[in-house]
Amino acid sequence: MEKRAPLWFNLLATPNSVDLASTPSQLVLEVEHFSKAYEGAYAVRDFSLSLAGGAILGLVGPNGAGKTTTLRSIAGILPVKEGSIRIAGHDISRAEAAAKSALYWIPDDPRPFDTLTVYEHLEFTAALYRVAEWRAEGDELLRRFELVDKRDAVGGELSRGMRQKLAFCCAWLAHPRLVLMDEPLTGLDPRGIRSAKDSIRALAARGTAVILSSHLLELIEELATRILILARGKKVFEGTLAEARAGIVAGEAKSLEEIFMAVTEQRTDDVAPPPAP
Repeated sequence: MEKRAPLWFNLLATPNSVDLASTPSQLVLEVEHFSKAYEGAYAVRDFSLSLAGGAILGLVGPNGAGKTTTLRSIAGILPVKEGSIRIAGHDISRAEAAAKSALYWIPDDPRPFDTLTVYEHLEFTAALYRVAEWRAEGDELLRRFELVDKRDAVGGELSRGMRQKLAFCCAWLAHPRLVLMDEPLTGLDPRGIRSAKDSIRALAARGTAVILSSHLLELIEELATRILILARGKKVFEGTLAEARAGIVAGEAKSLEEIFMAVTEQRTDDVAPPPAP
């Protein structure tokens, strides 16, 4: 049977390696006036965002706010028809391979190849992203995420937590300019959560931009250098936690949960229909 690439490997590298250091923009991610509509209503409306290397952006919002739609569009899984998205200077619609070679996507439930071993997934990722001399780093990642004993296990044998850890290993090994994470800690045990947190910080420290979407507001508060709140498909706040405290709930220091509730409760307007074709 032919092996199909799972969703989290839908980031095909360009046939020729891309020199990410020479991209025309210093920004890793540029989203301008992006909108996405489904069945007569906008999921995301007029969304813009700029993100530099080394930033950790916490993306939060109620269910149905447009978070996953936004992430899947940035990853190139959903087509962009309104607005533009550029990864490391490459338009995701016009230069798809170059843009995707600069990013990595970790969904909430990664699905590796059923018949490839854990180590073969690392080898496959290194080949896709043109990573030379990867084996020492691969071995260290397996140790960090406690997958050494699962080195020869195939993807179809892995628990959800193990699949999550493998996705983290492959993302780190790819050395992307941008990593997108949708509920990345789901299924991880406490040691795995600690390793993931440390690795997210290490990614940012080496210049990778990270977008971290999660309902775990304490995680966002702990890791994010900036916060973006979506409600009903629109951006209602973007800035630091200190800016949110000063501008939204002035006075005594407030938690991100209190800020989140204050902002999202203000969004009572209905979602506008998309324009007629």
